[in-house]
Order: sequence, then C-alpha cells, then structure tokens
Amino acid sequence: MLSGTGKARTLVRLAGSAIRQKAVCNCAAAYGTDVFRNRNSDGMLGRVLLRNPSAPVMQWKRTMFIQTQDTPNPHSLKFLPGVTVLDAGQTMDFPNVSSAQCSPLAKLLFRIEGVRSVFFGADFVTISKVEDAEWSIIKPETFAVIMDFFASGLPVVTGANPNNSTQINEDDDETVQMIKELLDTRIRPTVQEDGGDIIFMGFDDGVVKLKMQGSCSSCPSSIVTLKNGVQNMLQFYIPEVVSVEQVTDEVDKMAETEFSKLEKQIRQKDEQSNEKS
Repeated sequence: MLSGTGKARTLVRLAGSAIRQKAVCNCAAAYGTDVFRNRNSDGMLGRVLLRNPSAPVMQWKRTMFIQTQDTPNPHSLKFLPGVTVLDAGQTMDFPNVSSAQCSPLAKLLFRIEGVRSVFFGADFVTISKVEDAEWSIIKPETFAVIMDFFASGLPVVTGANPNNSTQINEDDDETVQMIKELLDTRIRPTVQEDGGDIIFMGFDDGVVKLKMQGSCSSCPSSIVTLKNGVQNMLQFYIPEVVSVEQVTDEVDKMAETEFSKLEKQIRQKDEQSNEKS
C-alpha cells in the first residue's frame, strides 16, 4: 500500500505509434490514468505505475496482458484483457453507439474509427469492424483504450443489466424450460468462445426464435451455425422443436442503418485520399 499524504497518481509512459499515443492521451485526459505498454506478437503487455506525490520512488502496481483471438467472422476480433469484464456467463451487446450509453468502456471503443459494434463477455471484449477498416489501425487503439480503462477503476457498465434471456421463469412451460436449459449449458458457452452469443427470443408453433449477437450477428456462417448446429441439437433433445429462426429487433435495424452510413463515409475518405495521391 502506498504511504504518505494525498492520493496516488497514475503515471503514463507509452511506447508505440502516434496513433496509440493519441488514443491513450484522450483516455488518460478523461480518466486521469496512464499506462506503460510493451507489445509483442500475441498482444500487449501493460503495467500501471502508481506514484505517491510525497515519495521519490515509483512502484509497479499491476500488470495487464491483452491477448487477441480470431473468430469465425473475419470482421470481428476477440480481445482478452485478463481481467473480469462481466460476471460469469453474462454478456452485453452494443450494436451501435446509441446503445452504449450505459457503458463508459463501450462509448470509448466506439470513438475508434472503423468500429461497427462492441460486445462484452465475462472475460473478453469483441470488436466488430466495418468491412473497409483495417485491423492494423483498429487493434493498437483498442489495446490502448482497454488498458487505460481498466487502469481507471471505473465500472464497465452503469445502470443496465446484462442479458438474462435464458433465465427460467415461473410461467415458462416445460418445453421452453428445456430449450433455455440447453441453450445455457450446451450452446451459449460454445458460441461465446467465438466472441458472440445467442439470445432466446421466443418459442411459437414449434419454431425457436433466436437472436445472434457479437461476432455472430454479422458472421457469414451464422445461418449454418443455427441450422446445422443449434437446430439439430435442440431437435435431438426436444421433439417439439420443428425449426430455428434468426430474428432481429429495432435496435438491429438501427445499427444496420448506422453501419451503412459509416461504410459510406469510409469509402468517401478512401476515394479522396486516392485522388490526392
């Protein structure tokens, strides 16, 4: 524990490109936190250095190593900060910046140009990018934002509850209970390993209605996953299941509209850059 009077201040030293420096300065200015970083091929290693105003000696407080993991979706990347993001089994989806108002971290991530959506799992953050954006630009800025945010000590989510669609309610009939139980124990953990989630939306006339989130929402193979994976498993254990359908809601439609606008803006910038060169 640090001794002396006054509050401990966080000192930042950043080694990296000008892009990462800019991202870190913005985050540090917002939260008064800084981080020293070392990169390697697998991720980024950061140490938070706390300094007591009355003490001449600086002390290492903790180390953060952020790893990345590919997903079946080429436009989504999973970031593992090595710390708890949400409670075990919980997820939260932010398909657009409007839906991210309850999360200080998600709002910061949406400031990175090219980020299409943000998704939180228990121990990971999934970033989905627009098609024309480059991971070589998005990854360093994402490293910086995540590292600085967890150094700040701020809550990941405020005033909102994570997804609990598979929670069994008193008015659920036996079939719905079995569907939720299978989703929660056999299907969702596997999908979350790929940086996404499946949300139960309803069961009507033998049709299970599900919503894809995170890396799964824009994945080219999501329909195959639903039909060949989820549907086959549910039908094997629950004869009442006839089929599985993917559904969307108003938030998804809004996100798709914003995504189209963002893609258009990126294409226009690329065209302008090409004309200048």
